[in-house]
Amino acid sequence: MVIKSFEDKREMARAAAEEAASAIRQAIQTRGKARIIAATGSSQFEFLEALTSLPGIDWKRVEMFHLDEYIGLPESHPASFRRYLRERLIEKTGITNYFLLNGEKDPAEVIHCIGQALQAEPIDVAFVGIGENGHLAFNDPPADFETEESYLVVTLDDPCRRQQLGEGWFPSLADVPQRAISMSVRQILKAKKILCIVPDARKAKAVMACFDGEVSRLAPASILRTHADTTVYLDVNSAALLNPATLASAS
Repeated sequence: MVIKSFEDKREMARAAAEEAASAIRQAIQTRGKARIIAATGSSQFEFLEALTSLPGIDWKRVEMFHLDEYIGLPESHPASFRRYLRERLIEKTGITNYFLLNGEKDPAEVIHCIGQALQAEPIDVAFVGIGENGHLAFNDPPADFETEESYLVVTLDDPCRRQQLGEGWFPSLADVPQRAISMSVRQILKAKKILCIVPDARKAKAVMACFDGEVSRLAPASILRTHADTTVYLDVNSAALLNPATLASAS
């Protein structure tokens, strides 16, 4: 695993976007297409803005999968991750081959259909973040590190739901859904390359827990340390509590 820290999150986002674009272009050149997993949330704003502005990506040859989605939330809701991906990635690039998790349909049916498509071929690059509770996708602690299922129905813990409220997606905690469909940890780890983009001071404790502590189900994103090709992108604020030795050894 490589950890890179930048002075501000726009610089971090540009660097992450350049690596993402390179991986996508290389996959298209090698195999004729690229398969990606896209993350959402406010931590990905600058990254997706930078990525969608880069030239030389044939987005018609990109196949995109959705990382997670709330159960029961309509796409018209401001917090809908389907809406987020349409507005911030699909419509900006013209991607035509994408698989969005519909949280209003039967979760078992959604998981079966999209899971089959996801497992059909390898994923070239996955974009992920880390939650304030250390979650990876919506795999809150203690995360399931064992299941081979592509997607799971998960119950969101209180810190996770409070994060969504704090980011301004919902008017009150009662409005934050309690369940979601989430890509499993093992499925994320099957991606050839993982880019983990984590800006902001509110993520500093989670970053420290995941990368200074032990690999643990209680710090779900710590599992990224076991992956052969993961780069973690931090800004000076999210990296603030990391042991300098961790930064040095992971670079």
